[in-house]
Order: sequence, then structure tokens, then C-alpha cells
Amino acid sequence: MLLFDSAPMFETSVPLSVFGGGGTPFQVRAVAAEPGPLRTSAGLVLHAPHGLDALDGAGMVVVPSWRLGDEDPPEPALEALRAAHAGGATVVGLCRGAFVLAAAGLLDGRRATTHWRFAPALAERYPDVRVDPAVLFVDEGTIVTSAGTAAGIDACLHLVRREVGARTAGAIARRMVVPPQRSGGQAQYIERPVPEAGMDDPLAPVLEHAVRNLHDPELGVDALANRAHMSRRSFDRRFREATGTSPLQWLLAQRVLHAQRLLESSDQPIDAIARQVGFANGVALRPHFRRVVGVAPQPYRDTFRTPA
Repeated sequence: MLLFDSAPMFETSVPLSVFGGGGTPFQVRAVAAEPGPLRTSAGLVLHAPHGLDALDGAGMVVVPSWRLGDEDPPEPALEALRAAHAGGATVVGLCRGAFVLAAAGLLDGRRATTHWRFAPALAERYPDVRVDPAVLFVDEGTIVTSAGTAAGIDACLHLVRREVGARTAGAIARRMVVPPQRSGGQAQYIERPVPEAGMDDPLAPVLEHAVRNLHDPELGVDALANRAHMSRRSFDRRFREATGTSPLQWLLAQRVLHAQRLLESSDQPIDAIARQVGFANGVALRPHFRRVVGVAPQPYRDTFRTPA
């Protein structure tokens, strides 16, 4: 474990909990990535007994996280990471730990992920990285990255399963009281605010009308273009300029978003919810819901339903 100052406590504890418990063949070393004392983001002081030379010969190096801000990780730590990877180690970045791997150049040309809140910053700062914000983790062989917080557990359990088998991974998952393998991705956890045109924009009342009438199956792009007094082509162009997406994709996303809220807050059957958001039935809703959210409507409800 390569530890930096001001890292979150939860992410720091994940590899210790997964790889460091009883019944695993792993030997875990806590390595200080920079001069101490190292503190978590909550101010707890950590003592990492090993220096960067402990990465020599490691089979796996896990970077649990990295502090907020635009600061570059220290070059000695980056050089040690590059050397460990060149020596055959699997290098793992949990949550913002992906920023450290990217700074070391280990993610160039590779697919990677991080917490969905930080994915745009990772993509902007390191344009050679193919950032996928929708998944829980990405396994690129000798490079593994994960989304935030609990997704670090998913990635570490995946590595146990990959390296020593499903039986050991399942035993660790039972000890930690977590599922051995979650379905879906982090798309189901992302807050999706409604994109809005400015209130002085002529499209604003059209978007408001659409959101109020999602239940109407006749509400489509042609109907919205007519309401805006534009041709379909002009409406499509103007809509993309205002919202950054096409009218059809925006409308489908709003219907799925409304369905999410109803699944969270009501006991209505999925067919009834589908009709309330403009689909003929649950079967018609399902592929669009899965595409946008990453899981089907029923598993989403099972995860996010608010008890009465």
C-alpha cells in the first residue's frame, strides 16, 4: 500500500481489510509515499513503517487514494511506481488513486475509471487516458483502477478472485459482510440533474413543458420542435447548442430520471411507472433504463427504494 498524506480513511482501510485479513496468502506492507507524519483527511496520524524501496519485488502495489486539488504527486513516488510496474507488479489505483497512476504515465492509452465526481477532472488533466465514469472498476491486466469508496472493495475482491480464486474472495466477502461481486456500475449512483437552458432562452419553456408532460406517449421530438416553432433540423441544432445533447437522448434521459425517482419513492408496479413516464410498459422502459443507469429497473428499486 502506497500511502499519501491527507488520504481518506475509508479508502486507506480498504486494501488492508481485503488483503490483510486472516486466511489470505497476501503479505501487506504499508509504504510511506512521502515524508511523514502522514495524516488522513480526518486528521488521524498514520505510521507507515516502510519506505519506497519496499516496492522492489512487490507483486502488487495499491494506491488507495490521493488528496484533493491540482497538486502533482511527488516524483520519487511516481518513479517507484513506474519501476514496480516495469518489474512486473500489478499497480492498482482506488478512487483518486487513479490520478497518481495517471501522473506516472501508467494510464496513457488505457481505459480507466475513478469516482464519477472526479472523472471529468481526470479526463481533462490526462487526455491520453480513456476515462470510463460508469463502471465500478477497470481491469487492464497489470493496471487496475476503481471508482470511489465501496467500489474499491469491489476492485480488491476482484483481484483476490483473479489471483487466488473465487473461494478465497467469497470467504473475504462473507467476513466483510459485502457481496462477493456487485452487478451494474456506478452510473446507478450518479445524481443526474436536469439540463436546463437559461431562463431567457426560447427553449426554456419547451424543456419545462417536456418535463411536465413526460407521461404523454405522443411527446416526441417533432412535437417539441413544433412547440418551439422551429423545423426539426433547426430545433435539433439549437437544442444541442443549449444542452450538449440531442433532443431524443435528452427526452429519454428525463423519462428514465423520472422513473428512477418513482422507483425510489413508490410501490407502484414497474409497468405503471413506465406508463407514467411515457413508455408503453416495463418491457419498453427496461433497455433505456439499463442503458442510462447501468442496471434494470427492479435491481435499481431493490437497492434504492426508500422504506415507508
